[in-house]
Amino acid sequence: MSAKASGAKTDRPLFSLLAGGIAGGVEATITYPTEYVKTQLQLQHAAHSAKKFTGPLDCLAWTVREKGILTLYRGLSAMVLGTAAKASIRFVSYERYKSWLVDDRGRLSGPKAMLAGMGAGMTEAILVVTPSETIKTRLIHDANLKNPRYSGGMVQGVSRMVKDEGVRGIYRGLIPVMARQGANQAVRFSVYSSLKQLVQVTPDAPISAGKTFVIGMIAGTITVYSTMPLDVLKTKMQGVDAQERFGGSSIRCLATTLREEGLKSFWRGATPRLSRLVFSGGIVFTVYEQVMNVLRVTET
Repeated sequence: MSAKASGAKTDRPLFSLLAGGIAGGVEATITYPTEYVKTQLQLQHAAHSAKKFTGPLDCLAWTVREKGILTLYRGLSAMVLGTAAKASIRFVSYERYKSWLVDDRGRLSGPKAMLAGMGAGMTEAILVVTPSETIKTRLIHDANLKNPRYSGGMVQGVSRMVKDEGVRGIYRGLIPVMARQGANQAVRFSVYSSLKQLVQVTPDAPISAGKTFVIGMIAGTITVYSTMPLDVLKTKMQGVDAQERFGGSSIRCLATTLREEGLKSFWRGATPRLSRLVFSGGIVFTVYEQVMNVLRVTET
């Protein structure tokens, strides 16, 4: 007997697409300054970085003092567009993979939720995350240079990147991005799905926004520390000087970082990333669930 036949309701893919896009855009706009600080900390040991920060607060204070508060939103447009698109693809693909894996009661086991999440993460990495994060990272890194190349903003920056390096230029770090996104969503969705099922009476039973937010925060916290090395590797592979330092090789990037900066460097930026993903998990799942509830009402 299928999950649908047993009474578990299947949502329209369009609903997941719209709800995911709205949730992603809201989350990215609210949490972007923490993403900016995290990226700066991960790039500060690069050869072209002029400023070295002692920690997240030092980075935040220096940026606001020397370059103004709006600098904390440099690269935001790329992040919002990319996050909205990737959240749409993430939830649509997750719901699709989930529909293939649920049992006869509409329940999804922990291992199957992890598998569905991994598939969703890799799908979003290929279609959206790699180019959007490469653009975001390079715009932030470029701002540290004595002679910035992308001072005209996102459109000018992307045009210059493509002109100089071709489309491959905005697909730097594809492998580590796929690894990170796959791991991120495998952990996030498996934790979220397991905790959600604990508080639900039936698979279709709605849960309050407060409970959704807390469950999302827990999922975000666990995700950060279990996938941080992949995030650091991804950021370094997308920096302005990545080709010069690592020759486009993720293995060389891993070895160079370990040799020059030590094992602890793979958790650099964990604090701002934690502050982002804790709230990110709460925000994105809460907004997603609430928008889905509204869309379901319009269907009845």
